[in-house]
Amino acid sequence: MSTTAPRPHPRVRADIDLAALRANVRALRERTTGGAGLMAVVKADAYGHGMLPCARAARAAGAAWLGTATPHEALALRADGDTGRLLCWLWTPGGPWREAIEAGIDVSASGIWAIDEITAAARACGLTARVHLKADTGLGRSGCMPADWPGLLAAARAAQAEGTVRVVGVWSHFACADEPGHPSVPAQLAAFEEALEAAGRAGITPEVRHLANTPAALTLPRSHYDLVRAGIGVYGLSPSPEVGHPEDFGLRPVMTLRAELASVKRVPGGHGVSYGHRYTTPGETALALVPAGYADGIPRHASGTGPVLIAGKWRTVAGRVAMDQFVVDLGDPALAEEIAPGDEAVLFGPGDAGEPTAEDWARAAGTIGYEIVTRIGARVPRVHHGAEERV
Repeated sequence: MSTTAPRPHPRVRADIDLAALRANVRALRERTTGGAGLMAVVKADAYGHGMLPCARAARAAGAAWLGTATPHEALALRADGDTGRLLCWLWTPGGPWREAIEAGIDVSASGIWAIDEITAAARACGLTARVHLKADTGLGRSGCMPADWPGLLAAARAAQAEGTVRVVGVWSHFACADEPGHPSVPAQLAAFEEALEAAGRAGITPEVRHLANTPAALTLPRSHYDLVRAGIGVYGLSPSPEVGHPEDFGLRPVMTLRAELASVKRVPGGHGVSYGHRYTTPGETALALVPAGYADGIPRHASGTGPVLIAGKWRTVAGRVAMDQFVVDLGDPALAEEIAPGDEAVLFGPGDAGEPTAEDWARAAGTIGYEIVTRIGARVPRVHHGAEERV
């Protein structure tokens, strides 16, 4: 008798189009200027799309670099067999520096404390750490402030002379590149140039200088330097309406979120729907139950506004989004006989078949497309289509 557990039925699933992801990487590579390379950022489980398959697809499409936020993400890529250039930037004291250095992962330093910890780890394993020095040019997150930059350069130069560190990168991050024409953009470019000049005076000549994120990759060729870090664009979403629509740049959304209806029933007018009865049916109608809720990443802020495609027509979330489910008013009681449990609801996708997009959900929830795809929960299976052989 078999003891194998039954495969769970996907009440809701995220279909991931790896062919679209590869095409997005190629489109982004074509937009880089001056011979700049492309880094595909795969942090946060590849923005909710599944890190390992997406990283493989990005490499297959010519991404020379991968980027992660946390060390465990970078180490997971190495455990999966990735051997290319890989940068990890979000470090805290006591992090797994030695493991990263031994795995050939490039690490980022924004302060002397990080140089000290990197140096100690490099001594312990007898290797030279590949380090990118990050300057704060105006974003105000990580990065070394201009007043402290000379001290960081001196510490890195001393470690480099010792042989424990090799400074291979100098980098920073834009604050408002998704708002073309924002005055902070040229100010940050100027600050980055000053940081690079100071590094040169200190005897540091990095292999790669990098500042551009997706919006800068699409709209600001001057910022491309040696490497462009593409995040949301890899997954076919635009960083902001001001930058433009994905199709303007040859990008296609990679994720389609689908669910099977759990219930369809006829109800009378005046029937309360979901918690708090924030919605009451205006007349006799049919209600469909979508088995996905905020535990799956469906924004509760989209209660009453989130769009869904059911039976070829846009519908809207009726009442509150609950933890595991939400209700859609189909608007016609006769549809209780035409639409049945098991029929498909498409929450968002590329929009080709008339379905909403992640941007439509972002507008409904008062947020950004990044959050819509990234927040899709772990219990939603990612089904990857169009994989290629490893390269």
